[in-house]
Amino acid sequence: MQKNSLIVFLTLLTLTIWCNNAQAQELKAEVTVSTPKLQTTDPTVFKTLEKDLRDFMNQERWTNDDYKPYERIDCNFSVNITAELGGNAFSADIALKAIRPVYGSEYKTVLINHVDRDIVFNYQEFQPLENGTEFFKDNLSAVFSFYAQLILGLDAESFTPNGGDPYFRIAQNIINQIPTAVAEADKGWQSLNRKTTRYWIMENLLSPRYTSFREAWYNYHRKSLDIMYTNPEQALVTMVDALKEVEKTHIAYPNTIGILMFLSAKSDEVVEIMKNATRTQKTAVYDTMRKLDPANSGKYNAIRG
Repeated sequence: MQKNSLIVFLTLLTLTIWCNNAQAQELKAEVTVSTPKLQTTDPTVFKTLEKDLRDFMNQERWTNDDYKPYERIDCNFSVNITAELGGNAFSADIALKAIRPVYGSEYKTVLINHVDRDIVFNYQEFQPLENGTEFFKDNLSAVFSFYAQLILGLDAESFTPNGGDPYFRIAQNIINQIPTAVAEADKGWQSLNRKTTRYWIMENLLSPRYTSFREAWYNYHRKSLDIMYTNPEQALVTMVDALKEVEKTHIAYPNTIGILMFLSAKSDEVVEIMKNATRTQKTAVYDTMRKLDPANSGKYNAIRG
């Protein structure tokens, strides 16, 4: 009897530990690695890299919070190796996308749809990837740790005003601890040359000039999309107001990566949703989106029908 009780106890303990570990994981990530231009490196190295990155993003604990399985954030990372730089050094583009469910529906909205180009990193098969939120280990770990925190922050901010702050601060800390030599090779950490880098993503999100944008991000998701099923009239009113707040940020701080990322994630969604709006709302959003995204102004003709 005692032996059976011990077996039951150990079984339950194992299940409890397993469940707690499952709850701890925040991301539900798919990772693919492609190598269309490579000729030298053994292809099995990149299959190992793909598995290592997938395990890293899914098994690493990125916060102190416990996430239930249905709360995990769906995301996808497509790594395109663009060049072999000699030894174990490579350059790559990473396309990433993350989504969150909309309350009361089966619809999922895009939080981020972004391409980070010209990442330079060293990788030797089976080298461990490590959480880069507290110290710099290697550039590949740092880049993926950065985007894990950015995704967590955008998701949290969509549920709670300023809810992304803790994650954005950690992402900023990752940038601050990048060694100079690494930043010289991987210009995505730099503030110079172009304003579409990881540096500028965090500068935008943490800037006082982005206060209106962050309020709009919360209102767009929590007070518009999440009530679209139960109160579509109010949801549309709130969405129009949120887009006007994004426009205010654009006027105060023009041509920023934060606005570009918003448009990449939301422009198609706005077009579809506003087809159901009133004529006045359609006109207002049509004008706003053309100001935010003049290069693609023709896309927004569909709003007016």
